[in-house]
Amino acid sequence: MMTFSVSSAPKHQVYSVSKLNKEIRGILEQGFASLRLTGEISNFVAPASGHWYFSLKDDKAQIKAAMWRGNNRYSKYRPNNGAQVVVTARVSVYEPRGEYQLIVEHMEPAGEGQLKQQFEALKLQLAAEGLFSSAYKQPLPTQIRKVGVVTSATGAAIKDILTVMKRRAPQLEVIVYPTQVQGSDAHLQIAEKIRLANIRNEVDVLIVGRGGGSLEDLWCFNEEHLAREIFASRLPIISAVGHEIDTTISDYVADLRAPTPSAAAELVSPDQHAIKKHIIEKYARLSHLMLSKIKEAKQTNNALLQRLKLQHPNSQLQQQAQRLDELSMRLQRGVHAQLNQKNNQLSLLQQRFQHQHPERRLSQSKDALQQLEQRLLNAQNKNQQSAEQQLAMLAARLESVSPLSVLARGYSITKKGESVVKSIEQVKAGETLVTQVHDGEIHTTVNHTLETTKAAQ
Repeated sequence: MMTFSVSSAPKHQVYSVSKLNKEIRGILEQGFASLRLTGEISNFVAPASGHWYFSLKDDKAQIKAAMWRGNNRYSKYRPNNGAQVVVTARVSVYEPRGEYQLIVEHMEPAGEGQLKQQFEALKLQLAAEGLFSSAYKQPLPTQIRKVGVVTSATGAAIKDILTVMKRRAPQLEVIVYPTQVQGSDAHLQIAEKIRLANIRNEVDVLIVGRGGGSLEDLWCFNEEHLAREIFASRLPIISAVGHEIDTTISDYVADLRAPTPSAAAELVSPDQHAIKKHIIEKYARLSHLMLSKIKEAKQTNNALLQRLKLQHPNSQLQQQAQRLDELSMRLQRGVHAQLNQKNNQLSLLQQRFQHQHPERRLSQSKDALQQLEQRLLNAQNKNQQSAEQQLAMLAARLESVSPLSVLARGYSITKKGESVVKSIEQVKAGETLVTQVHDGEIHTTVNHTLETTKAAQ
């Protein structure tokens, strides 16, 4: 399992987006220093800068990838959309968009490389589960009387094993569990024979193997099902697959690995050279440990090299080159957008200028003045008419209550001095009265008075 360590930050620290992307990039590039993976090429683009941009996908997912000009110019393979490839790459982040991507350093068409990738993946998985641990390795019995051999009954391996054992220990009994050692179902048959040997429990040790061949020929010994059957075996198992340079998953799981079937026969054949046998066994284990140590040292060295690359200016230049390609395309789109925006603003300003022109405003002001003059004239006429009508109405009302108007209708007012005579009791014979009519006054002298009731009688 791979773990990452992130430096702790204050609880209330506020990150900028660019700083966060930069830290994530550092974590990914250090955590995935170098890896191999396979997939299908899609969306392949090769701009004028010489870099390659594409996506690597399978039937469930995809990831963006970039291969810089400094790496792809040495590649003999020119990819195209739909091609299956195997790449060596490191995981990085394209900081401006916050997208993680692969930085491909090597590319080749898929084939044998895919089998090697499957081999390495299963090897890491089983190692993590402890199937290769020396703590589970069973030692070979000190006294071996019967040897079981799981291999092809007609192959070269069984002939070599029988020849060596006949020469070194003819007293040993050999029981052969025949099976196929090549083909799609071979690993199932081999596992079944190992299980059968454990059920019968008739031998002291099992030799499982075959002669040499290609990676495809030996692939049945790299199957997970067979590896787990070897690990579960109660009988000690010696793996003897191919030649000395061939290594399979079965070799790592078995209790002991022999470089060849003949060597396996020698390991189970006791003779006067027991010390030599012991040395060979220790040498095999030491070689395995040394290879593991060398591999660990190489992995550490590769991790340090990748960390050194992260600090190299070329890494930043590659990021900037990708950024330059993107910005150049954005600049072209931005220039067109700015031109369109400025043209629209210019048209709007021209319309506003025409609307605010002095001649237009002067004409509008003249029209407004004429309207105001007409409204003033109309208001004056209306006010005059209203005043004349009110004056005529008040004059009529005043005239209706005027004494002169009453006198004009034939009435008169009689006064004695300044008092108006309202009753005959106010006057006496011989007094002078003044009678006012509408066109003057009449002065009279009272001879006598006569009450209305008496006159009527």
